[in-house]
Amino acid sequence: MNSLQSRTRWFALALLVAAQFMVVLDVAIVNVALPSIKTDLNFSQESLQWVVTAYAILFGGVLLLGGRLADILGRRRLFVAGLVLFTVSSLLDGLAWSEGSLIAFRSLQGLGAALLSPAALSILTTTFREGRERNLALGIWGAASGSGAAAGVLLGGALTSAFSWSWIFFINVPAGIAVLALTPFLLQESKAKLTHRHFDTAGAVSITSGLMLLVYALTRAAQDGWATASTIGLLAASAALVVAFLVIETRSKAPLLPLGIFRLRTLSASNLSGLLLSASMFSQFFLLTLYMQQVLGYSALQTGVAYVGLTLTVITFSGVAQAIVTRTGVRGVLTAGMALSAVGLVLYARLPVDGHYFWDLFPAFIISGVGLALAFVPMSIGALTGVVADQAGVASGLLNTSQQVGGAIGVAVATTIATTATSHFVSDHAGATPLSSAALTHGFQIAFYALAALALAGAFVAALLTERRPAVEQQVPVDEALLEAA
Repeated sequence: MNSLQSRTRWFALALLVAAQFMVVLDVAIVNVALPSIKTDLNFSQESLQWVVTAYAILFGGVLLLGGRLADILGRRRLFVAGLVLFTVSSLLDGLAWSEGSLIAFRSLQGLGAALLSPAALSILTTTFREGRERNLALGIWGAASGSGAAAGVLLGGALTSAFSWSWIFFINVPAGIAVLALTPFLLQESKAKLTHRHFDTAGAVSITSGLMLLVYALTRAAQDGWATASTIGLLAASAALVVAFLVIETRSKAPLLPLGIFRLRTLSASNLSGLLLSASMFSQFFLLTLYMQQVLGYSALQTGVAYVGLTLTVITFSGVAQAIVTRTGVRGVLTAGMALSAVGLVLYARLPVDGHYFWDLFPAFIISGVGLALAFVPMSIGALTGVVADQAGVASGLLNTSQQVGGAIGVAVATTIATTATSHFVSDHAGATPLSSAALTHGFQIAFYALAALALAGAFVAALLTERRPAVEQQVPVDEALLEAA
């Protein structure tokens, strides 16, 4: 491979990472703008959460289908289709004139993200050979994915404060157009080399419906309660659809998700750890944002700037993580990252009512950032280790699905725990109100302890289930020009 080809591949990686960063950014960027959206579009309090939920349902529900479509129809083709839909719907989001129109356009944006994200990761997987080369690429990918949520809060606060909430969506339009313009020159088309082009329609319908229903049920559970008939019914229906999907896949001649992929122990452990990591990470940003704004009185812009330390730490240590994984394997790094993430969450659980940024938040941000980097990168590498090229889209969709479902579960559980703990605090303390700083902080603290337990469980999963041997079974030579380009 000549130096020109090497440089082209790394420019292609930059393009894929930029697209993924847009997707991850949009999960978090909306949160700080919700108060402005509520006022301008006359949202009711009950409907406001659908600005986030509509995106999450389509994104989380269609990811697995999107990954398989990339393998069958063409990875670049689906990448372009998802990017076009994501960019156009972002423009429509910013132009929305009512709560109904914004919710509809956010659904389309989530669908675009579900097609775009697994296609991008599968292109990366088939472009870089397994080993040192792919680990280096996934280190950069992990830095973008791991820091995207924090960067979203920062950018959302800045744009909302300087302009209006519409600009958190408009910012995607020039970025999307630029990526689209460069795609024909930097990305090559690839498909799975299959002897057939059959499509598992029954499997696609059952798992997509099941996952969408699961995300919806978890979102409703945080508001309606876990023991209500509606929540139990939705969760039961979701479970039935997932079970039906598994039965269909065992009998299908062309399964949407070949169940044999789970024989790869490192892949299975990485996906399970990814689910637990995302459950703690998504909730972490959600609760910290509420703590800084409702308890410490930070503005949207101040809240965003507060995350800079965490974001830079994730980016810096992602490079360190991929280098260590290349030398020692996934197991030790992933375990250490999950354990450090748990330590960071315990520090968040000790935040006081009168917290100080540099004495209370900043040290926790740094430890948490190191933990996220050391967990996110080996998790991404492990989830693609041993995967044949024909199943790159499947593995990519599975990883993204694990993360999104984990995030939905985490936010629902954390919200329920925090609300319940706050209510108990009010009951036990005369004169306290549900919106008082002491009551809110108590609720956040209990929720952070629960999230720390999830992260710690992820550390045990990584330590016990991940294969001992290094992720690199074959050392792949990488020339100096390639490393310099990276």
